[in-house]
Amino acid sequence: MQIKSNVLDRQFYMYQSEYEDAALRVLRSGWYVLGNEVKQFEEEFASYTGRKYCVGLNSGLDALTMSVRALGIGRGDEVIVQANTYIATVLGVTENGATPVFVEPDEYFNIDADKIEAAITNRTKAIMIVHLYGQAGNMKKAVETAQKYNLPIIEDCAQSHGACFNGKMTGAFGISGCFSFYPTKNLGAFGDAGAIVTDDEEFADKIRMMRNYGSKVRYYNEIEGVNSRLDELQAALLRVKLSHIDELNDERKRLAQNYNAGIKNSKLKLPQIREGADSVFHQYVVLCENREEFQAFLEKHGIQTQIHYPVPPHLAECYKHLGHKKGDFPITESYADRVVSLPIYTGMTEAEQDYVIDKINMF
Repeated sequence: MQIKSNVLDRQFYMYQSEYEDAALRVLRSGWYVLGNEVKQFEEEFASYTGRKYCVGLNSGLDALTMSVRALGIGRGDEVIVQANTYIATVLGVTENGATPVFVEPDEYFNIDADKIEAAITNRTKAIMIVHLYGQAGNMKKAVETAQKYNLPIIEDCAQSHGACFNGKMTGAFGISGCFSFYPTKNLGAFGDAGAIVTDDEEFADKIRMMRNYGSKVRYYNEIEGVNSRLDELQAALLRVKLSHIDELNDERKRLAQNYNAGIKNSKLKLPQIREGADSVFHQYVVLCENREEFQAFLEKHGIQTQIHYPVPPHLAECYKHLGHKKGDFPITESYADRVVSLPIYTGMTEAEQDYVIDKINMF
């Protein structure tokens, strides 16, 4: 049996007629950029996350970069971010000329909120919280620290669509909740797409201007902006998936429960969930000391795995100028050497998952 790490077309076939109807509706409308579909999606997604405003953008990276820029953060400023995140989180900071200040993760793969305060300096302008692999971070402690120092929180929710902390959805804690709708995400589009959610009307208006060349009225540019618009076709397709997101997330949670119950191998450490948090399991990540041997064994049996992520940002070639070296963030580096993402995707069959579990237990 061949098991891929991710399969994207099964969720399309689950709702094929709805997707096709939405696509045809847009194609026949004659309006393809910043039209009714984007407006409707923004309203629906804002409501889903419990926020007042949503601004559709071209990508999750643009959401992060524009959030930092909209707060006036730039050269000479610092933004706190966890060390074991995907590079996009850090790019959102450095694209604006600001400096990322890394903080080690906790046992749940999210930022260790108890270590944030020690990283704050007089140059700190924001705290960026990443809800990695689909699990909500420790927002109680993060919010307490942010309020103590009067710092805004930017949430990177690229992997946590629908995840909650103490019943409140990720993306609803900071001034800005930044979402990616890349096709592999739980709420994935059929191309690049992203969004920002917020309760701050002024902030939302600024992001709307920024995404459209810095203008509210065409050809009248009030600020220096960019071209980062969620297009009508992706918005229409996202509206379909948004209407099914809870059932899609429930399926991932069920698959994760099956892994939890079925995997009986002392060589692996299974993911843990923090009290008060939940996970939508964008990834199901285990820790394995002899990872290469483990991956090779599964590959021999037709099972594809992935590593999220093999090189921490502080050791990435592009950030050599920051002056970090191996050993600076040992917990992050230990995770990078041991994490393995097991196959998990919409439409994964019982037989497929049983096969994966059986082979894992044989290792």
